[in-house]
Amino acid sequence: QVPLVESGGGLVQDGGSLSLSCVASGLTFSSYAVGWFRQAPGRNEREFVAGISRNSASVHYGDSVKGRCTISRDNAQNTVYLQMNNLKPEDTAVYFCAAVAQWRPVHELTTQDRYPYWGQGTQVTVSS
Repeated sequence: QVPLVESGGGLVQDGGSLSLSCVASGLTFSSYAVGWFRQAPGRNEREFVAGISRNSASVHYGDSVKGRCTISRDNAQNTVYLQMNNLKPEDTAVYFCAAVAQWRPVHELTTQDRYPYWGQGTQVTVSS
């Protein structure tokens, strides 16, 4: 197992910002691509938000957050970050980070079935 722990969620007003973190332990973190997904209330599927390659060379964003989110990582700290700006009520969801030993390009890692390792999630609520 690859323990992943998300933090940074919370309640924010429409137009506000949040920075999420995902800390991994027990692995060679620099060998893993990491993705952020979200699951909105009442939805069964997790929507791809952003992904980053193991060496930060490539990033990819979901259409619903493009231009409002930035993903980054610090392999020395085993941490991936997701900066979210101009948040909207429709961004309300539980946000999960996930990891996969990378051998595919990041733009092919946009579905939850690509990722074997998941965190427990952090709640983001955007009020109107």
